[in-house]
Amino acid sequence: MTVTPAMITCDTTDATALATWWAEQTGGTITEENEGWYVIVSVPGGPLLAFQKVDEPTPGKNRLHLDVVADDLDAEVERLRGAGAGLVAERGDESFRWVTLTDPAGNEFCVAPRS
Repeated sequence: MTVTPAMITCDTTDATALATWWAEQTGGTITEENEGWYVIVSVPGGPLLAFQKVDEPTPGKNRLHLDVVADDLDAEVERLRGAGAGLVAERGDESFRWVTLTDPAGNEFCVAPRS
């Protein structure tokens, strides 16, 4: 027997706002809102993303994060930063590079070139 990942869930103090941001960045659609307590985003070609309202954010670095890919790494990082993402670090070397960003709630995610 095996399991299949179906949804990635993120705790946040404002589930609707963070779900809306991720829906805009991924071309996704909010498919379920549950009065702002649990918001689900359907992403084209990807797993569902869910955002669960919690009273306090989880302290420290998140142990699980999203890796997303882009056709033009530099252009996509610029677009995401313009949309409110924060820069953590540019990483890698000439053979493979990626950029670690934060979403508006401070959750880290990485952007890499599509291979």
